Amino acid sequence: MEVSVVVCTHASERFPDLVEAVESLQAQRYDQVETVVISDGNDDLAERIEQQFGGDPDVQVHCNETNRGVSYSRTKGAKRAAGDIVAFIDDDAVARPDWIENLVAVYEETDALAVGGRMAGQWLGGDPWYLPEEFYWLVGVTHRGFAEAGEEVRNTYESNISFRRDVFLDLGGFDTSFGPTATTYSHSEGAEIGTRLKRAYDRGVVYEPDAVVEHKVFDYRLSLRWLVEKSLQQGESKYRLGQQTTADIGSEAGFLRELLLDHVPRRLAALVRTPSKAKIAQFVMLFVLTGLVGVGYLRAALTQ
Repeated sequence: MEVSVVVCTHASERFPDLVEAVESLQAQRYDQVETVVISDGNDDLAERIEQQFGGDPDVQVHCNETNRGVSYSRTKGAKRAAGDIVAFIDDDAVARPDWIENLVAVYEETDALAVGGRMAGQWLGGDPWYLPEEFYWLVGVTHRGFAEAGEEVRNTYESNISFRRDVFLDLGGFDTSFGPTATTYSHSEGAEIGTRLKRAYDRGVVYEPDAVVEHKVFDYRLSLRWLVEKSLQQGESKYRLGQQTTADIGSEAGFLRELLLDHVPRRLAALVRTPSKAKIAQFVMLFVLTGLVGVGYLRAALTQ
């Protein structure tokens, strides 16, 4: 079973991170891995990538004529890929050596159509002592209580998700109205394609927590300003997703229900037993971040 991994990139300043991402794919324990790098409208960056990896026959590089966004680029990469499985990783992430091996094991042992793994944090900005684990998803890290091993979910993170290639192409790839471009920063492209997967095949994405990709959490991603903006953007994206008549928003409803009925009481009890600055900050941030996502949702509803 051959696996093609698509990596999309655009910003020249990310080149060192992209190199590390591709090198982590070259170091996979699984042998049959093809890497497809899409430079999204940056010719100079594509040339640098060619110079860096041109000697590896298992790495192919393509450049879009203009910036089309990550959803377009991921789909283009899948179309150019040769693998039975197409997987996706971001240019600011690093795959652990057994990532592909663990994804493939699920396909070989089950009839899964899509498999996703766990995102771990590389906390380059230091200890996020004030950020509750329930909201790690804001910085691209799998949050507490996400799912159990083998459970079918709507989607995992776009930087750690895979599909049988024929299924992915049958779905039409990612919806280009979702996902970031060079000038816009929307979200929910993974949720959108996960919804279409469920509608078309009545199947979800199988979660394999042992298939780990590490996401670099730079210091700016832990600033209060960035977290506020990201929360608002997430709320806006969730509104747009919800406007689709076929959208599956059960994951969001389930998260909110679990947050209010389980995590908040548990954290409050722990805070009363052994108060600390970190526990107080995280308890407050649970409500602040939830509220900001709600504000983003309402802002989108009032302006669209």
